[in-house]
Amino acid sequence: MPDGKSPPCILALEDGTFFRGLHFGAPGTQAGEVVFNTAMTGYQEVLTDPSYCGQIVTMTYPQMGNYGVNDEDLESARPQVAGMVVKELAAHFSNHRATRGLAEYLHQHGLVGIHGIDTRSLTRKLRVQGALRGVITSQIDDPAECVRLARESPSQVGLDLVCKVAPAELSTWDADGHDSQSAGLHVAAIDCGMKRNILRNLAATGAKITIVPPTWSADRVMDLRPDGVFVSNGPGDPAAVHYAIDTLKALIPRVPIFGICLGHQLLALAMGASSFKLKFGHRGANQPVKNIATGRVEITSQNHGFAIDTTSLEKSGGVATHVNLNDQTLEGFVHRELPILAVQYHPEAAPGPHDAVYLFDCFAAMMKTRRPPGGQDMDQAQRSRQLR
Repeated sequence: MPDGKSPPCILALEDGTFFRGLHFGAPGTQAGEVVFNTAMTGYQEVLTDPSYCGQIVTMTYPQMGNYGVNDEDLESARPQVAGMVVKELAAHFSNHRATRGLAEYLHQHGLVGIHGIDTRSLTRKLRVQGALRGVITSQIDDPAECVRLARESPSQVGLDLVCKVAPAELSTWDADGHDSQSAGLHVAAIDCGMKRNILRNLAATGAKITIVPPTWSADRVMDLRPDGVFVSNGPGDPAAVHYAIDTLKALIPRVPIFGICLGHQLLALAMGASSFKLKFGHRGANQPVKNIATGRVEITSQNHGFAIDTTSLEKSGGVATHVNLNDQTLEGFVHRELPILAVQYHPEAAPGPHDAVYLFDCFAAMMKTRRPPGGQDMDQAQRSRQLR
C-alpha cells in the first residue's frame, strides 16, 4: 500500500485481479504478459535481455536493487521488458561497480516499476493459472479500467516480437576492443534479439563474428562465406517468425548451425517440428537439465515461454540431447546426420551458472568436422572446460 513517500501504482491482470503498490522508475502505463523469474541476482541482465520484450517481469526473490546498476553487465543497450515487479526495492545500493540505482536506471529509460506488493501471491497465481496479460500503471487509479486494458492487450501466441528488437543492418562484434576480423573461424550470427554474453562466448572460441538481421535470405547469409551460422534467442512466438524459419530451411543443408532459446525453436520448426506454449514458462537461473547422452545434470539459466514437441522433432530427423527435469520438456537436440546443434536454455548464463558453456566449444568443433556432436564429444568438451 502507498506509504506517502512513493506515488501509488497498480498492477492489474486480465482475470480481474489487481495489486496496489508503490511506483518506482518512470511514470507511465504499459501492458504486457506478466511472468516471473526465480533468479536471486541478475536483475540487470534480466531487464536488458531482448527475450523479455513485451513482458512484465516479476522477480520472486524478495529484495531487488541492493547492488545497483553498472554499464558492464547490460545484455543490450537498454531495458527490454514492459515493466518490473518486485516485493521490496532496496533503499540504498552498495557495489563498487555500480554507477546508479535501479529506480534511476528505470526512470532514465522510461520504464515503469511497482514494488510493495505480495509477489509470492502473484507468482502462485501465475503458476496455477498460467502467464496472464496485465497492465502496470502509475497514471490510472481505476482498477476496472486497468483490467479492461489488460484484456485488450495482445496475446503472445501468434505475436512476432523479433521485429521490434532485431537489427536492420549488418555489423561485426568487436569484443573488448579486439579486432574480430583477425580470428579464424567465421560465424554468421542471426540476431533475433541476441544477448551480448552470447557474442562474448562465441568470440572466446576464436571466431570472427558477423551479426546478420533475421530478415536476410539464406543466399545473402552464405555470401558471407561463414564456417557456421548461429541463430540467437529472442522474444515472442517462434511460429510467427516465418521469415527466419524460411531462411533456416534453406541454410540447414548448407552449413553447420547452432541455435539457443528462440534459435532452438526456429531450427526445430525449420526442420518440420511443432511448437507449443508453456503454461507459465521457464525463467530463472536454477533450472535442472539432464544431458541424455552423458547422464550429467546441468543447472541452467532459462527464459522461454514456448517449447518444441519432442515427438514431432524426432519425426523430423532430430535427436533429443537434453531434457528438463522439472517437466520433461525438450531442452536440446542435434540432427541425426546434419551438423545442427540447439539448446532451449542459455549456456552463456548472464545471469546464472556456467555448467553448459562447453556447448560453444561443441559448436566450434562442429564447424570444423561438419558433423553433429555426439555424447562423447559433449563429455570431452565439458571435461575440458572444467580443467581450464
